[in-house]
Amino acid sequence: MSYKMFAWVLLMVKSPERIMSKQIVITSDDPVLNSLNFKPYRSKVERRVIPFLPNPGDPQTLDVKTPWGALLTAKKGDFLVSEVDTPNDYWPIDPVIFEESYIITRPGYCAKNAVTLLVPLTDITDGNPDREVTVISLEGPQTVRAGDFYLAKGIKGEVWPYPKEKIDDVMTPAG
Repeated sequence: MSYKMFAWVLLMVKSPERIMSKQIVITSDDPVLNSLNFKPYRSKVERRVIPFLPNPGDPQTLDVKTPWGALLTAKKGDFLVSEVDTPNDYWPIDPVIFEESYIITRPGYCAKNAVTLLVPLTDITDGNPDREVTVISLEGPQTVRAGDFYLAKGIKGEVWPYPKEKIDDVMTPAG
């Protein structure tokens, strides 16, 4: 037996879940969402906002790369929202969801007034923080490390990964 084959067999014996683990993909209609213990949170910060309104003849979509490497797609009419201190790290929000979830506080700024439901992504991975989870958001799939993110659920049942590091700075428990 070659060294490579021996190493592969040893890897399988010691950690078969690494090779055999099924990819976890979460969608807004996934039945697992009903079994999760989501907690309500409210945003406590003001954010920057600009509408994405390209001119006729210009591309009608915009690829947006998140700080964690996911590629999202903004469509004409979406709103591009960012934290005030990181205006170049923005994300697209569907215009209907924006209108029902945010208020304009002053020109170019908004605050989220809707409750966001949050649950640690590790609740889906049986506590494994290193497991990757793909969340299919309205703007596209995002694959993240479970230990670094919560799963967020919005007013229309839409889901997205929410960075764990932002919760204390941006959110406050709502209940």
